Amino acid sequence: MNLDLTPLVRQLARTPLAAWADGLPAQFGAKLDKSHGDLPRWMAAVDALPELVPEQVELAEALVLDGPLGEDTRARLEQALRGLIPWRKGPFELFGVHIDTEWRSDWKWSRVAPYLDLSGKRVLDVGCGNGYYMWRMLGAGADLVLGVDPNWLFFCQFHAVKRYLPAARAWHLPFALEELPEKLEGFDTVFSMGVLYHRRSPIDHLLELKDCLVRGGELVLETLVVEGDETTALVPEDRYAQMRNVWFLPSVPALALWLRRAGFVDVRCVDVNVTSVAEQRSTDWMRFQSLPEFLDPQDHGKTVEGLPAPTRAVLIARKP
Repeated sequence: MNLDLTPLVRQLARTPLAAWADGLPAQFGAKLDKSHGDLPRWMAAVDALPELVPEQVELAEALVLDGPLGEDTRARLEQALRGLIPWRKGPFELFGVHIDTEWRSDWKWSRVAPYLDLSGKRVLDVGCGNGYYMWRMLGAGADLVLGVDPNWLFFCQFHAVKRYLPAARAWHLPFALEELPEKLEGFDTVFSMGVLYHRRSPIDHLLELKDCLVRGGELVLETLVVEGDETTALVPEDRYAQMRNVWFLPSVPALALWLRRAGFVDVRCVDVNVTSVAEQRSTDWMRFQSLPEFLDPQDHGKTVEGLPAPTRAVLIARKP
């Protein structure tokens, strides 16, 4: 699997991101030199995907690529895709192979999408995972979507899909947000979904996100929340739902205050949703423990640690 970033560099020419884009091939090469030990195996799985051209492409209402193929080819396709297990975000329907991912990410997207206007926008997805939402952003009319996530398995899962959509203006870079230049100020919309609670300094994260936006640009922020007022934030003593790297779970009013303190305006909460065991669970494509094992078996309103069960909110704010 070879990644040619030349088209991306061309696409970002004559934009505020042009200077950064010129250095991307070198930055990617340096990152590749320090990659994960399993990367050759994952890249081999992508390379094993059969050559197919989709006759049907659906990104707006779901993520479906389809076209005629025989059973032998479908079996090869599924075997290669299974070489990239575990699949966490999705689902994907690829030429009759249904990837039943851990998360029903389509449910979350259906809650967020009505509040978005991505038509013609240049979009950054921070912590993009395997890129499921990036494809849906293209389906919603985005002109170009760039996702950053340092996880190399997610990178390969994204490229398994892009193999069949090579001309799509969607790009996954295996970078952390901190590896982007300061004051990029080049994106119309920035998404941060499921990232904030992993940050030791949530205000710094909000400031970094704001620095990626053009003036007037919009932030779409999704994170774990708890009930309370502007002074409420839960800091777990140790684990939260078996996750060690969870630091701050604010209330919605506190999160809105954090956004305003970070300099955002027009802050509004558009969705609050309790995560159900139907939305996040183990599947044949993700066989590790999942939400049902992270909740109190006697009371699904609590985690196994006795803390409030996962509730997620989506807030949208604008950079003045």
